[in-house]
Amino acid sequence: MIQESFLLGGDLPVRRLGYGTAQLAGPGYWGPRGDRQDALAVLRRAVERGVTLIDTADNYGPDVAEELIADALHPYAEDLVIATKGGVVRTGPDAWHIAGRPEQLRAMCEASLRRLRTDTIDLYQLHRLDPDVPLADQLGTLDALRQEGKIRHIGLDTLTADRLEQALSLTGIASVQNRFNLIDRESADVLKVCETHGLAFLPWFPLANGALTGEASSKLATIADHHGATRGQLALAWLLHHSPVTLPTPGTGSVAHLDENLDAAALRLSEDEIKELNEL
Repeated sequence: MIQESFLLGGDLPVRRLGYGTAQLAGPGYWGPRGDRQDALAVLRRAVERGVTLIDTADNYGPDVAEELIADALHPYAEDLVIATKGGVVRTGPDAWHIAGRPEQLRAMCEASLRRLRTDTIDLYQLHRLDPDVPLADQLGTLDALRQEGKIRHIGLDTLTADRLEQALSLTGIASVQNRFNLIDRESADVLKVCETHGLAFLPWFPLANGALTGEASSKLATIADHHGATRGQLALAWLLHHSPVTLPTPGTGSVAHLDENLDAAALRLSEDEIKELNEL
């Protein structure tokens, strides 16, 4: 039996299957995507369906996703947890520049607070570690913001297991985001550290960014057909079964696709099915 909820940071209960907002930005994560009303409708539908964890970033747009969240959902429901990210500067479509100096991180966090129209960000994630800034300085800035009440919990994104252990020796960490899905498990060692320490693991590209094809596709299709589900739903269900700390936040700009993704939480896989999927 899989757990339907997770206690993020030890004090924020969230449903494990959430919603990610990257697809609300345009191509290359730049500018808005499509009709603004469609984006607002997706966000509101997610909350209607019981989503309590929304994952975003200041650089989706940039600024676009955070502003849409506030326009769609503010004032926020008491049980809604909004996670955002800072530490990356954008200069154009698919152009990303790591920026982890203390003054940059502080300015980014305070800008996110204004866009989200909140006094405290539930989960503030360092989008990338800056190799040119000591880790202690980057985490120290986030720790200071936490002590000031501007963020509640600190998360990290895209790092090794060794680096995570180092970060844990410096301050409290609530979550990690690394690429992880049914056919890409390179971060299995990072997931193991999260399990050991009770950290949330938010896998990005949980649907393999559309790459569930080939040999894996036929096996997925067989099991999915047995459940009357899609391959994408099966991939999300596998993540929920794989570890009690995984919190997938698949993104979409379509209400219909959102509903399809969220329906994956109801799938229950047998031990044999899980074993077969594990072997892909």
